[in-house]
Amino acid sequence: MSYIEGESRSQSLLFPEILDDYITQDNLVRFIDVFVDGFKMEEMGFTHSTPEGTGRPPYDPRDLLKLYVYGYLNGIRSSRKLERESGRNVEVMWLLRKLRPDFKTIADFRKENRKAFKGVFRQFTLLCKEMDLLGGELIAIDGSKFKAVNSSDRNFSQTKLQKRIKEIEEKIEKYLVEMDRADEEEEDSNQVSAEDLKEKIARLKERKGRYGELLKELERSGESQISLTDPDSRAMPLTPRGDVSYNVQV
Repeated sequence: MSYIEGESRSQSLLFPEILDDYITQDNLVRFIDVFVDGFKMEEMGFTHSTPEGTGRPPYDPRDLLKLYVYGYLNGIRSSRKLERESGRNVEVMWLLRKLRPDFKTIADFRKENRKAFKGVFRQFTLLCKEMDLLGGELIAIDGSKFKAVNSSDRNFSQTKLQKRIKEIEEKIEKYLVEMDRADEEEEDSNQVSAEDLKEKIARLKERKGRYGELLKELERSGESQISLTDPDSRAMPLTPRGDVSYNVQV
C-alpha cells in the first residue's frame, strides 16, 4: 500500500484551473468581497475613489480595503505580512484577483485613510455580529490595581533586602566605634550607654539574620518580591507611591 500522492509540480494542465474552485461558497472572503463592493468609497472619504485621467493608474481603494479587512479578521496587521499573503495565500489571491501591491502602497493607503478606516471597521463589526459571524467569546481584558493590607515595610525585593543588610552592617560598625570610645573614656555615665549600644547591636544582628533568610528564600523561589502579610501582593511601580497591591484582571 502506498501513500496518497499529490500532482507533479512540473505537469502541464490542458485546461487551467479556476481560482474560484479553491474558495468554498461559505468562505468569509466572499462576504468581505460583497461587503466592500457595496461601499460608496468617495462618500466615506477614501482617497483615489475616482481614478485620474492622466498618470499611472492607482490601485482601486476597494481592493486595498478588502486586503485590510481580511488582515483585520485574521490578526495580520503588518503591511509587509499583508504583502506576503497576497503572493501565497489563495484566499487573498481570490479576494484581490491576484493583485500584489507592495508593502509601501499598503501602508500609505492606511495612513491616508485613517479616519475612513474607523467607520468601515465599526460597520463591519456590527454587521458581523448581526449575522452571527463573530462569536464574541473575547470582549476585552483590563487590569486594575487594588491596594493590599501589606505595607511597603513588609514587602521586600532582593535589592531592598541587600540595601537593608548593608545599612545594618554600617549601623553595627558605627555602634562598635561608639562602644570603643566609651570604653576609652572610662566614665560611669558612659557605662550605661555602652550597655544600651550592646542591646542595639544584638537587635540589629537579629534583624540582619531575618533579612538574610528572606534573601535566601527569594533566591530559592526565583520570585522578584516577597510580601509578609499578603503573600500574593506585589509593589506596583505604576501606583502613585509604589504601593503594595494586587493587579486584578477584569
